[in-house]
Amino acid sequence: MSLIGKEILPFKAQAYKNGDFVEVTEENLKGQWSVVCFYPADFTFVCPTELEDLQNQYATLKELGTEVYSVSTDTHFVHKAWHDSSEAIGKITYTMIGDPSHVISRNFDVLIEEEGIADRGTFIIDPDGVVQAVEINAGGIGRDASTLVNKIKAAQYVRNNPGEVCPAKWEEGSETLKPSLDLVGKI
Repeated sequence: MSLIGKEILPFKAQAYKNGDFVEVTEENLKGQWSVVCFYPADFTFVCPTELEDLQNQYATLKELGTEVYSVSTDTHFVHKAWHDSSEAIGKITYTMIGDPSHVISRNFDVLIEEEGIADRGTFIIDPDGVVQAVEINAGGIGRDASTLVNKIKAAQYVRNNPGEVCPAKWEEGSETLKPSLDLVGKI
């Protein structure tokens, strides 16, 4: 069942952010655009490359009014230990949420029950707390965080311009489409 167009479910979790432990709930993901990036586990192989790549896009995402949250089923204590011991993870300034109870991973339908870890899932959430985009990758396939920038720009454009849609490979400033009978069969 798709989560597109659905409001995020309630949760409360501990997280690590910039040297502090903080509490995060679904309310933190509302009021601005949010990216929630699930990954299987700390101290692994593909995960640090993805999370470092996400950090490399963080300033651009912040300029777009977007907050970033990474989530694994590890605890916030493990996030801190990984942050303190890994050069790549040590760069991270966004919030790293611990989900040892698996509530958040189940809420977003990314939990691999038999392993107790999350799939590689990326969710773009609008300021109302509604999921607008989902990407799920198999464990061995890393994600490219630069693709989030255009997806968020497109989601923001569509939200701010009712009746218009963004075609494939849309970039900010390029033409959009206005679905109508006149376009049927002409694209």
